[in-house]
Amino acid sequence: MDRLVNTVRPYAWGSPTAIPELLGVRPTGEPQAELWMGAHPGAPSRLDRGSGPVPLDEVIAADPKGELGPETVGAFGPELPFLLKVLAAGSPLSLQVHPDRAQAEAGYADEEARGVPLDAPHRNYKDANHKPELICALTPFEGLCGFRAPAETAELLAALGVDSLKPYVDLAYAHPEPDALRELLTAVLSADREAMAETVEQTGRAAERLAGRPGPWAEACAAYATLARHFPGDPGVIAAMLLNHIRLQPGEALYLGAGVPHAYIEGMGVEIMANSDNVLRCGLTPKHVDVPELLRVVRFEGGAPRVLRPEADPDGEELYDTPIDEFRISRHVLVGDAAARPLPARTPQILLCTAGSVHLRTTDRGPRHAGTGELVLARGESVFVPAGERVEATGDGTLFRATVIA
Repeated sequence: MDRLVNTVRPYAWGSPTAIPELLGVRPTGEPQAELWMGAHPGAPSRLDRGSGPVPLDEVIAADPKGELGPETVGAFGPELPFLLKVLAAGSPLSLQVHPDRAQAEAGYADEEARGVPLDAPHRNYKDANHKPELICALTPFEGLCGFRAPAETAELLAALGVDSLKPYVDLAYAHPEPDALRELLTAVLSADREAMAETVEQTGRAAERLAGRPGPWAEACAAYATLARHFPGDPGVIAAMLLNHIRLQPGEALYLGAGVPHAYIEGMGVEIMANSDNVLRCGLTPKHVDVPELLRVVRFEGGAPRVLRPEADPDGEELYDTPIDEFRISRHVLVGDAAARPLPARTPQILLCTAGSVHLRTTDRGPRHAGTGELVLARGESVFVPAGERVEATGDGTLFRATVIA
């Protein structure tokens, strides 16, 4: 196993303190949004195999079957199929959605054929892969996820008492659910920008009023008022009001499949996703919003999101159940006097300590290395374990385990 040196991405929405506190380093005063662990070419982790720091993607490329195992390479090709992150939102992220695999393949091929540069600001598809993801809260975590039922959204919009929202109330009642949601989002994102800016301003003030009163919409309206302050005049503020407002407690998680609109507002969590960078934005951003392509990708389905809680097996591994194979994520809460916790060895793993400290010991390094190894992970530290290595964990701490199903 190899200790990882990871990159922190300084996106503007990041918390200036949460990731430095996790890592035990002094804050710089700048936002620190995401700590990346994996082999994504945008910011691959680095490890030392004796000749100095080497990016993990280069290590894997030099020996895919040795690092990933033949089953993983056979299922996903010669690349690590997931990216693990610690995400720390100090302010809201963009409202966004991810394509499914067929949409990504078609969209990527089309933009390649048309010669759209990969770094063009209007490019939608950076690769041909889908991007399902899961976020597990490390702190109280606030976000938006999936469409609310149209009738409930109509009640919220009517309660705000803003005249320019009345046409959206009528649309919510005028069609069956999928059509109503499509019509609502289309109308919001296609509205005249000057008129919409005024609507957003009035709606933000109305949301603040409802947030200050007891009632069923107080908590959600506090979030929508925050969005209106951060993104004045942005149609995404009204689009966000079509979505469920949700709060996760530490240990709770959300799985986000293709086509599900979502936005994170505040909090820190462990995030895992397929190794893709495909994002279509719906708003809350100065970046490009491709409305026709977005409407093609979004799944217009209403209902409350399912909050995931880990299910423990007899060995104490707490698994977050997801319907895809590119990643499998679980948690081990270790107590000092407990027996060593074995970690399966057939597939590659990234192990991340988020609390306390964890002692890792390699009991069988498999065909790639001889002998054994051991190390201690402090908070925020992680390791890459190649396929075939048998590792056991002890200590007083929390360990997240990311791997694949192959």
